[in-house]
Amino acid sequence: MRRLNSFPNSQNLAIKSLFSFFSSLSKTHNTNPILLNYLIETLKIPESRALVISNKHSRIKSLEKQQTVRQFFRNVGLSDNHIQLAVSATPKILFSDINKTLKPKIELFQRLGFVGSDLGKFVSKNSFLLAVSLEKKLIPCVKIIQKILADRTTNENLIRVVSRCNWILTRDPEKSGLLRNIEYLKSCGIVGSQLSALLLRQTRLFCFEELKLRQLVLRLLDMGFSTDSRMFVHGLDALCCFSEETVDRKLDLFRSYGFSKEEFMEMFRRGPGVLRPSEESLKLRLEFFLKEIKFRKLVLVHNPVCLMLSIENRVIPRYRVFQIVMSRGMLKKELSFRSMLLLSEENFLEKFVLSFGEDAEELLLAYKGHKLGSSGEQQLQ
Repeated sequence: MRRLNSFPNSQNLAIKSLFSFFSSLSKTHNTNPILLNYLIETLKIPESRALVISNKHSRIKSLEKQQTVRQFFRNVGLSDNHIQLAVSATPKILFSDINKTLKPKIELFQRLGFVGSDLGKFVSKNSFLLAVSLEKKLIPCVKIIQKILADRTTNENLIRVVSRCNWILTRDPEKSGLLRNIEYLKSCGIVGSQLSALLLRQTRLFCFEELKLRQLVLRLLDMGFSTDSRMFVHGLDALCCFSEETVDRKLDLFRSYGFSKEEFMEMFRRGPGVLRPSEESLKLRLEFFLKEIKFRKLVLVHNPVCLMLSIENRVIPRYRVFQIVMSRGMLKKELSFRSMLLLSEENFLEKFVLSFGEDAEELLLAYKGHKLGSSGEQQLQ
C-alpha cells in the first residue's frame, strides 16, 4: 500500500478533508450539551474553549457541583469575570470538591493576605494553584519563603514573591531543589537580609537547576568576585539576568570607548548594576561622560554608579546647575561634578540650589525645567 504522501495532491486533499470531517463528527459526538451551554451562557467562556472543556467531561449529567463551586467562588469575593478566567485556564477546579480541595487552599491564600477583590485577581491569574497539592507543595513552600523573609508582622513581601513568581509554589521543595539551592546560596555567604533581598528580587534563581546555579556562581567567581565580598550577592542578582553573549556585547561596547576588559570587570565588581541599562542607554551615557563633559575613564571605572543614573532626570539637569555655579564662581572651594552627581536629591537641592538666595529660583528652573529632547539632546549629538 502506498504511503499517503505518494498520492497526487488532489487525492491528499480529499483524504485530509475526510479526516477533518470524521474528527469534527467525533468532537460533536463527545460534546456534553448541558455542560457546554452552562459554560457559554452562565460562565461566559468562549465557545471554542467551552467545547474543549465539555468534550473532556462528556459524562457529566448534573450541574449541581459546578453551580455550587461557582457560588462558593462568589461567596469568597470572586467576580463573574474572575471565575470565567479561572475556569477557562484551569477547568479542573469546576469539578473539584469544595471542602477537600478548594476551600483549604482559598483559606491559605486568605491567611497570606489575599482577600476580596485581591483574592479574585490572584485566583484568576493563578487558578492552577488550586490544583496543586496543599500538603506536599503549597504549605511547605510558603513556610520556606516565610522563614527566609522573616516577615513576622505582615505577609506583604511573601505576597510580592508569590505574585511575581507563582510557580515557586507548584513544586515539591525537596524534589525541585529549592531547599538545596537555599543551602548552597548560604554556603556562598548569602544569608539573612541578603538572602531575603535576593528572594524578593530574583525569585526564579531559587528554582534554578542545581547545575545551572553553580555554573552561574562560577561565572561570577571567574569575573573576580569573592564570596567574602558584600558585592557578591549584587553580582549574582545582576548576572542571572544576562547570558554570556549579552555580557560580551556590553564588554565590546565599553572596549569601543577605550576601556580594557579588566577595567570593565572592575566596574562590574564595584557596581554590578552597570550591566542593567540597555546597550543604547549605556552608549548615551558613555557619550555624555567621556565626550561631552570629558570625564576621565578612571573616574567611571571607580564610580560605575554614574552610568546607572538617568541621563534625562538626573545627569544633565545637575550638569546645567554645575555649569552655572562654576561659571559664576558661586562656590568657595573647587567641586567635581562627580561629587555633585552622587549626592542625594535632598542634599543636592539644599547645597547647590536653595542655599544661593536670589539665584535659587534660576537654579531651580535650570534643574527642574530641563527636558532631554531640547538643548540637552542637541549637546549629545
